Amino acid sequence: MKPLRWGVIGAANFAEKHMGPAIHAAKGAELVALATSTPAKATGFQAFAPGLQVFDRYDALLADPTIDAVYVPLPNHLHVEWTLKALQAGKHVLCEKPIALHAAEFDRLIAAHDAAGKLAAEAFMIVHHPQFIRARELVQGGAIGRLVHVDATFSFFNDDATNIRNRPEAGGGGLRDIGVYTFGSVRFVTGQEPDAIPYAKLRFENGVDVFAQVAADFPDFSYSATVSMRMFPHQQITFHGEKGVLRLTCPFNANVFDVAELTLETDGLVTTSERWPAVNHYVLQVENFCNSVQTGADYPCPLEFSRGTQHMMDMVFAAGGAPN
Repeated sequence: MKPLRWGVIGAANFAEKHMGPAIHAAKGAELVALATSTPAKATGFQAFAPGLQVFDRYDALLADPTIDAVYVPLPNHLHVEWTLKALQAGKHVLCEKPIALHAAEFDRLIAAHDAAGKLAAEAFMIVHHPQFIRARELVQGGAIGRLVHVDATFSFFNDDATNIRNRPEAGGGGLRDIGVYTFGSVRFVTGQEPDAIPYAKLRFENGVDVFAQVAADFPDFSYSATVSMRMFPHQQITFHGEKGVLRLTCPFNANVFDVAELTLETDGLVTTSERWPAVNHYVLQVENFCNSVQTGADYPCPLEFSRGTQHMMDMVFAAGGAPN
């Protein structure tokens, strides 16, 4: 089976450091093209992908019939536009999160990928990592008994006014950048959706949220989260049941923030740990995407799942009294 030929739309730093190399390394994929309005930015990509074709316009890359799929790492407010354009050009699309800024926008994306007969998905890499697949097995399999509460934290410090995360016109803000992980991870592991957001405290600076403290009610458990881009880097998620506690100490940036590790504590203070020091979830994400395209297998993170995460985020913004 021929590998899927990929192009990248936009020479984002994240694409150069993480997703570009992942596409290049993934089985069933071949990184062949990059579109950037600043040709000098292609140098970093060509260092690991010699022979990379460089386009100076996004439309020109989409018009190339030899390219099968595109990865879109553009600023958040451009994701829907360029995902739709890529689908209309007959390309499969993996777009950075959040693929849309409002849950209702997913309806257009789902209709477009159905009409095109192409796969379109949000690049939510953590669901491809074995630590989250294992966490889901343990929680839903009853390893910690009845789940009572989930607590999640994700923070980093970035006050650079020129960074897109701090620009409201680009769809910036901490929730859209990393809140998707604290919300989506609990939905993935538990298989449940929030009933209500009884509490959301949001702090804004220059039009973007920089701190959020959230409480949510799920059908069978309570949930709390802290998300900030004005705090020292930290991440964790804890699933606390009647008969045990499951902790992920590096759930979101595996092997960047720390080594991916899952710790289960049960009756009698018995603790077991599982670690994945060599797993790259970006590579797994690309491989799963290619496999779905080539074999028709279900993709682990369909647009319908991502829509649910965005719906939860919309609920948080509404509960926090912020325009969404």
